[in-house]
Amino acid sequence: MAHQFYFNAYILDNLPAPAKGFNVVQDMEDARLRLYITSRGVKTFFVRKRVNGKDKRIIIGNYPEIDVDDARRAVENVLESATKKSVVRRKKITFKEFLDLYLKNKVRRNEDSYMKLLRSVNRHLADLFDKNISDISSDDLQNVVSKISGTAIAARMQELMQSVFKYAIEQGYVKQNSAIGLEKIKQNRRVRPLNKSGLRKLIKVIEKLDDVVLRGAFLMLVYGFAPRSKIFSMAWDDLDFNHDMWQNRPLSDRAILLLQDLPQDGDWVFPSHGGMHLIDPRTSWRRVAAQAGIPNLTMDDVYKFLMRQVVWTSDKEDFRANLNTLLDEILSDNF
Repeated sequence: MAHQFYFNAYILDNLPAPAKGFNVVQDMEDARLRLYITSRGVKTFFVRKRVNGKDKRIIIGNYPEIDVDDARRAVENVLESATKKSVVRRKKITFKEFLDLYLKNKVRRNEDSYMKLLRSVNRHLADLFDKNISDISSDDLQNVVSKISGTAIAARMQELMQSVFKYAIEQGYVKQNSAIGLEKIKQNRRVRPLNKSGLRKLIKVIEKLDDVVLRGAFLMLVYGFAPRSKIFSMAWDDLDFNHDMWQNRPLSDRAILLLQDLPQDGDWVFPSHGGMHLIDPRTSWRRVAAQAGIPNLTMDDVYKFLMRQVVWTSDKEDFRANLNTLLDEILSDNF
């Protein structure tokens, strides 16, 4: 049986390679997602499914070219497409027309994230829109990628094109993936500016916020041990205060106390305008981070910092105890 833990970048970055063969680990958040690491240190996300009576390992992609969140999002689509037979089509279709089909059928994002992706696509891939997808070569794609300023967005667009062409093969519009042979884009990982002292200063600033929703949401970024997208989209129906659980996640004591003090007068724990949940209060966050003396701090930096500190265990009660111990240790000077 594969060793289980909550997948995160810090742990996957530091997974030891076996002396020979490969080891398999399994994600506790989505048990269908697994990763194997070879003796050469290659780490690959995959899922397993019985196809035509045979157990099949279906590759999602290598880590860190594909990050944990993207791998989790890909699980459902990968399993769904595993049993589909390729459809042979002779009708030509433009890249833009097929891209619209891809976005409609394969992309599952909230509205804000979807619109952000759409803006990037329209800005960076427009040169390909009028070409038939079957006529697009690796050189065409390389030319488009080379014009994109910024390695991070260039790498994301390259990954998107690989996925688009993979789907085009499945649908029978092309015979080969023209994006596979593109030169890998090297990215310099950003140095995250947070430490324990900075986290204590950050909490002091957050606690002074007048806005109840923002104050609670920003504190939950610390107490909730989850990415901001999950924190902001918390629903009251997903919380079980009898067992100190949020869906399948244990909640720290500080998270429980914070949540129980919030008004429960809607579907969302952190509501926004128009009946939606909070999406991306980046302007308010910048002010908070600047006042705490950490102007370059992002909301995701908080999650990444905590994930590097916590002691992981597959037992949920032990894991909850570890969350409490870590917060007590980090924040003891603040309470």
